[in-house]
Amino acid sequence: MNDFEPLLERLRTAAADSENLQDPITLQSLDAAEQHLGFRLHPLLAALYTTVGNGGFGPQDALLELCDASPSDGTDTALGNYLTLASPDGSDPGWSWPAGVLPILDWGCGMMACVDCRGADGTVLLFEPNATDGEDVSTAWFVDSPSLAEWLQTWLDRRGWYEEDQLDGDSDMRPWPEAADRLR
Repeated sequence: MNDFEPLLERLRTAAADSENLQDPITLQSLDAAEQHLGFRLHPLLAALYTTVGNGGFGPQDALLELCDASPSDGTDTALGNYLTLASPDGSDPGWSWPAGVLPILDWGCGMMACVDCRGADGTVLLFEPNATDGEDVSTAWFVDSPSLAEWLQTWLDRRGWYEEDQLDGDSDMRPWPEAADRLR
């Protein structure tokens, strides 16, 4: 098992400076949210929501709340976004969302940072719908970071692609190799 405590301590310190920081959720709220989702959160993500805060910190101080005080399907939460995105859309038979991939941050213009809760490392993915190749939604998925821990460390060190001094640099994000199989 990973020991995330040193990273969590740094995150709590950094998050305390956010004007948008929400109080952490209870273990009961976490359990209820996981019941609604149908899967368990990656352990580090669960620890973020239960010990750092229920959103309002991280890149752009914009980590989504996991759920409202009592879990609902409001789309302004990670839970609500997932339930909406993972629901079959009868008007678009080509649309699908990978099971266990939780959107945690809305970058705008349809782009979202997501955590693959099925993976041991909690790979952080970038969903970039503007990059789709025709109707193949699998081309919209990129690996932002091989692990949630590394993604958070990048934020703490201010080295993320979204940082003002990094915006002119070339992004080295590669396509998510599992996208096509996970979208079936």
